[in-house]
Amino acid sequence: MTRTRILLVDDEPGIRLGMRGFLSAHGFDVDEATSIAEAQEAFRTTRPDVAVVDYRLPDGTALQLLPRLKELDASVPLVVLTGHGSIELAVQAVKEGAEQFLTKPLELSVLKVVLERLVAQRRERQRQLADRASTGHSTVNPFLGTSAAIRVLQGQAERVRQSDAPVLVTGETGSGKSVLARWLHEGGPRADAPFVDLNCAALSKDLLDSELFGHEKGAFTGAVSAKQGLLEVADQGTLFLDEIGDMDVAVQPKLLKVLEEKRFRRLGDVRDRRVDVRLIAATHQDLSAAAREKRFRSDLYFRVSTLILHVPALRERPEDIPAIAQHFLEELGRARGRGTVGLQADAEAALVRYPWPGNIRELRNVLERALLLSGGGPLSRNDLRFEAPSEEASAEEDLTLEELERRHIERVLRRENGHVERAAARLGIPRSSLYERLKRLGINRSGFQKSDP
Repeated sequence: MTRTRILLVDDEPGIRLGMRGFLSAHGFDVDEATSIAEAQEAFRTTRPDVAVVDYRLPDGTALQLLPRLKELDASVPLVVLTGHGSIELAVQAVKEGAEQFLTKPLELSVLKVVLERLVAQRRERQRQLADRASTGHSTVNPFLGTSAAIRVLQGQAERVRQSDAPVLVTGETGSGKSVLARWLHEGGPRADAPFVDLNCAALSKDLLDSELFGHEKGAFTGAVSAKQGLLEVADQGTLFLDEIGDMDVAVQPKLLKVLEEKRFRRLGDVRDRRVDVRLIAATHQDLSAAAREKRFRSDLYFRVSTLILHVPALRERPEDIPAIAQHFLEELGRARGRGTVGLQADAEAALVRYPWPGNIRELRNVLERALLLSGGGPLSRNDLRFEAPSEEASAEEDLTLEELERRHIERVLRRENGHVERAAARLGIPRSSLYERLKRLGINRSGFQKSDP
């Protein structure tokens, strides 16, 4: 986990020296300022986790400084130190935004406990804000199944999980890239900090800029107040940029600056802010080709692709489909109070044959729709409604008319549980004509029939 950064504002060198030495020895990074003006500048650029401010400064008091710091970033806790404490002064300091009011001489061990508690509270608030900003949170295991392809991915992911380097997750739409990104975060060195995700394809250039970097009051028409960007929300944690290949070229150099310098600038601001995030990006595009064709900055590509993980398409690992389907059925069944819902053999076979152009996301949708429309019990092939032609349907293009007729009649009989009269009605022919076709095509209806017609 990254070190906690403290901004110490005091004009007495001896006090700053003693506090800096103690805090540095206990794992804190300390930045210093000696006046209100210096404190504002340092606060903007260093992005402290906590600011510790002496009450009396050469150009004013902490009561003047506190509201200015809160305007810059209201989420940063502020601690006021004074040698002349009083109840009235403490109340006034709290009104101006101080979380703690401590009197000198100060036990440094007490200060350490206070700072650790304030940092923990701030990060918990950031985590809650990140959960609200997130487009979704799935607890799906990204490595369900036993195929060689998914085992290779799991081995690679486990090796890079503890790294703090940027990761590029590639794969088709719906294949589970966002699930893998969250898994990397939750098992990585920043797991106790926010996970913030943003889909670059869903936003225009201006909206993406504002969402990612934030803006100052008056930066554009309608900006009636300052807005914290998702980069600031994700500070100390993980920023997941989905479909980064669709990021507007005007925004790309700003992201590159964040990765290289850990600094960014809000829209309408003139000063840089400090931020520390781990980037995980995802795309269904070939970013290497996009960089060669000047559709994506090559320098940004090399920065985001330090580590690359490829999520295989679902059709590339059909042996995993039954396990993934059962996982979804258990999850969906519990959510609807139906308990565990199983799959009949014909339904499982159909799921394995289907090419899944929408990958895991489409599989979940198909199963959820089947659960909603089925009458109960294990799902059968008749409960499944696919959105694209199956491999079976594509193969039928090479069949003769008689073979196609046989397959179609068999499908209808199976759907009607062997009931000839209902099958004839579905086919739009008299029952006698269906009997004639069954005889001519050599179809034994007993294999479909569950009751006499």
